[in-house]
Amino acid sequence: MRFEFKPSFDRSVKGLDVKERDEIKDVTVNVIEILCQNTRLHKGAGLKRLRDNYWEIRSGLKTRVLFRWDRDLVEFILAGNHDQIKRFLKKE
Repeated sequence: MRFEFKPSFDRSVKGLDVKERDEIKDVTVNVIEILCQNTRLHKGAGLKRLRDNYWEIRSGLKTRVLFRWDRDLVEFILAGNHDQIKRFLKKE
């Protein structure tokens, strides 16, 4: 499995405060571990398929991470709130 962090992801994380950056880091590490080990996720983890190959995982109630998962490639695209994710997907 390959993982790629898009420039849009890096830009979106830069705009967050330190606490939110730490939450994003933790949730991305968890996603990577889960996908590499092919383990089951508990229901409260907040992993959700949005459409096609786009997925999101929540970090708390406010912050979300959007990624695209296609076969053996996972591309982290954006970190933000619900409205930012929705706006991004509307443009796609």
